[in-house]
Amino acid sequence: MRSIKEYFVLLLKGIAMGSADVVPGVSGGTIAFITGIYDELLNSIKSVDGTAFRLLFHFKFKEFWSHINGNFLITLVLGIAISIFSLAKLISFLLSTYPVLVWSFFFGLIIISAVLVARDIEKKDWKAIIAGIVGIFIAYFITSASPAQTPETWWFVLIAGAIAICAMILPGISGAFILLILGKYKYMFEAIDAFDIVTIAIFIVGCIIGLLSFARLISWFLRNYQSITVAVLAGFMIGSLNKVWPWKVIDSFRINSDGEQVPLFDHNVLPKEFLLETGQDPQLFQAILMASLGILLVVAIEKIASMFNVKKVNK
Repeated sequence: MRSIKEYFVLLLKGIAMGSADVVPGVSGGTIAFITGIYDELLNSIKSVDGTAFRLLFHFKFKEFWSHINGNFLITLVLGIAISIFSLAKLISFLLSTYPVLVWSFFFGLIIISAVLVARDIEKKDWKAIIAGIVGIFIAYFITSASPAQTPETWWFVLIAGAIAICAMILPGISGAFILLILGKYKYMFEAIDAFDIVTIAIFIVGCIIGLLSFARLISWFLRNYQSITVAVLAGFMIGSLNKVWPWKVIDSFRINSDGEQVPLFDHNVLPKEFLLETGQDPQLFQAILMASLGILLVVAIEKIASMFNVKKVNK
């Protein structure tokens, strides 16, 4: 049984996880690993099983709560929610005001995250290489074939939530990154900023579905096919970099459900072409600095994780 002080510390860990989850390239799962709650998080998620539902349907609420480690989960979720809702307005503002610099920062985050994830491949053989290449091609095709804005219908928001939440239990894979690939990163933060209850609720339902289904599937693949799975994930991250390339020129627009004109199709260009085609400053030097900052941030998190691992081994 945790004390009030221990629950407060757990809340802070949840806030740190939420902060990581809103930034593409930094995983909430990594923060859980660093802070020593990763195993408990996985076990708590897996405890939402048939036994849990039987206890719930028989109105044995105390036993149900104990079975799923409810105090742990609710404290952690509260911390994550506090962080996400408090940062939503800032993220939306930065994306609208400094798009090139923000996307450059994200680009750096994802590059180094892909490298670190690839480093964790246990067997670097021909199977892993092929799996990585397949991941690159699949991700590149998806992000190249998709328009700048994916559907804003309820079913797509549901799917986005289900897929993105799986990243929470994978150190090195960011849920925000998955939302970027699905074209729903900015959309969801605008929904949170505007407190769009319907959209948020649909997304949460998708998250619950993802945790109870896809998360188990991914965990199974990681246990049984670690090298191939991690190689595909790393390849997916590398192939998706074109989605966050900072310099884009919009080809066409469409009107969204709110009657606003939003980008439909765009294409990546070099900084010089960006200047010529848009007349806007490509901010090349600042963009390089922001990408470097993203790389340093992930490296710092990795170093902290290594320090914690050393301490655990010594104990």
